[in-house]
Amino acid sequence: MVLSSTVLSSTVLSSSCVETPAGQLSLVVEDGGAVVAAGFCPVAHLEARLRASSRPLADLGAVTRAVTGYLAGDLGAVDELQVSQRGTPRQQLVWATLRALPAGETVSYGGLAARLGLPPGASRAVGTACGANLVAPVVPCHRVVRGDGSLGGYYYGLPVKRWLLDHERATAGTLPGASGWAETPRIGLPPSAQGENGS
Repeated sequence: MVLSSTVLSSTVLSSSCVETPAGQLSLVVEDGGAVVAAGFCPVAHLEARLRASSRPLADLGAVTRAVTGYLAGDLGAVDELQVSQRGTPRQQLVWATLRALPAGETVSYGGLAARLGLPPGASRAVGTACGANLVAPVVPCHRVVRGDGSLGGYYYGLPVKRWLLDHERATAGTLPGASGWAETPRIGLPPSAQGENGS
């Protein structure tokens, strides 16, 4: 997994769409193959959030294959995709940690904050980072739920979040050798990021 914090304004972007049971999934990539935006919305909406335009293509090669593989049940297919999106140090750590959470599992906003070493009451900051994520579902913010197990929010709507979670839970149970998130090391924030007021 590769996560970059910047998208160069001079980068040439390409876009395509994949039909899913949850609706159209739009994808925007840079020439190097990194995914800079993805979401269950028209490409134009992603372009507006990026403040950039893209050239439409029928297929994005490895990115399209990874997404269609995920939809077909190979849940790890999107894990190795390179992602590039702007964000604060705190946001970058939230997004990177989410990519380490296995498909089929969820974590609460508070649980994710604790795993990152954030101070008590930082659940809102985690939610803000999830809301700022431009690369759903490759960066799987849909796996973050409320402490009581209810869905919480999702930028593309709760029906989409529910479908993604149901798809992953139904498929993850059939995967051999699945390992839990508990085996991954705890990730801490540098002091400068712990002191951020916003995400």
